[in-house]
Amino acid sequence: MKAAFFMRHGGPEVLQYGDVPDPVAGPGELLVDVHAASVNAADWKMRAGSYAPVSRFPYVLGRDFSGVVAALGQGLSDFKVGDPVFGVCDVGQEGAYAEKIAIKAAIVASKPDALSHAECAALALTGLTALFSIEDTLQLVPGETILIQGGAGGVAGFAIQLAKHIGARVVTTASAANHAYVRGLGADQVIDYRTEDFTQKVSGCDAVFDTVGGEVALKSFAVLRSGGRAAFIASGTSAPPSPRTDLRAYRPKVGRDRRHLERIVALVLSGVVRAPEIRRYPLSDAAAAHAVSEGRHLRGKLVFDVR
Repeated sequence: MKAAFFMRHGGPEVLQYGDVPDPVAGPGELLVDVHAASVNAADWKMRAGSYAPVSRFPYVLGRDFSGVVAALGQGLSDFKVGDPVFGVCDVGQEGAYAEKIAIKAAIVASKPDALSHAECAALALTGLTALFSIEDTLQLVPGETILIQGGAGGVAGFAIQLAKHIGARVVTTASAANHAYVRGLGADQVIDYRTEDFTQKVSGCDAVFDTVGGEVALKSFAVLRSGGRAAFIASGTSAPPSPRTDLRAYRPKVGRDRRHLERIVALVLSGVVRAPEIRRYPLSDAAAAHAVSEGRHLRGKLVFDVR
């Protein structure tokens, strides 16, 4: 099968496009013909060697996908060949930048006819991350105020819409070019991170959801009220240490399960959340897509048309 892969760590230029062995569905797994896969920040961090170094090559990246069931592993009855599905690889697994992937059936959900493969791929990991962060971790409730850092990104864009659906007041940061976009998602207040200091524009927040990391994450503690809480997804495997003892800081554990994927579908089909703005690439242009993603100023999601 064709896939985008790398043989050594490095910049986007190390990504290659070519043939790799086909996967085989084991017991309890589906073999899926991948139609679309999305680009996540974790992909280029893995490629660059920012995580644990890879020791087996060729290494195929990619964590979320949408496609069609091609074969069933032993013991499966809840799907059949030809069913459209989407999902996110289990923790520790990658391989969605390819024409086929083998994955546990228990963490895959049916793709609705109303959503394209590209939309489902774009919504999968972003949706899971937002749901686990906003609902399961921060437990946001109506009437609260939340600051969502980096509002134009895929995860943050989903989170803005989810927070508004819950009934919260949403403040977000974005460049001036993206202000209309994030307001269209439901943001009540938008702060231009390039020209304004968000710590001078908002205070007393009940919650912060940071998708940016670095100095932005550290400064985010300053806008919280006493007893507030913050969730961080761009600061590594744990939340940054809080400079205050009256706050709670979390690194959400983003699980993989069918229930949360089905909730994503329900939210989208009911009109609560819309799919992010999507920029599409052929899988053979993986290096170009990574260069854009690594620049960290994109709006919405980058998606590969795999077939």
